[in-house]
Amino acid sequence: MDFEKRLERAIERGQHQGDVQAREDEQRKLGEAELKQLHIKYQLELSEQIEDCLRKLADHFPGFRFNTATDERGWGATISRDDLLVEDGRRANSFSRLEMVISPFASVHILELRAKGTIHNKELFRRTRYQMLVEADPESFRQLIDMWVLEYAELYAANA
Repeated sequence: MDFEKRLERAIERGQHQGDVQAREDEQRKLGEAELKQLHIKYQLELSEQIEDCLRKLADHFPGFRFNTATDERGWGATISRDDLLVEDGRRANSFSRLEMVISPFASVHILELRAKGTIHNKELFRRTRYQMLVEADPESFRQLIDMWVLEYAELYAANA
């Protein structure tokens, strides 16, 4: 086989490889889009669960303010309160807060729930749970949300 024919075949193979690569890239993009849609679905469902639980918690402890959280840290909610404490004639501020969010979609393709609880200026717990997005079980996240809110309620009641 002369050089000219080998050159033509090399060019054809290269073009074929380029076509295959373009199709694979398109499939990856589609997969990425589907993963993003799945994450958004879970994020909406779980952030509603967070909001419901934190609203109920705030109803049981008057003085807590409820806020939804939709920012770069994620979607969810926070409850917080500021108290004035008087001890031995001195005044001090006391801050309590519970924040729970579902982290935004990221290239690592995980579903992540984060919680941080502060009671009377002391961070008493920080929790994180994640699962690979394709393997995520939203029901286990719902149970964790309930459990973490109940844990905070118990800690707050014990330290109030």
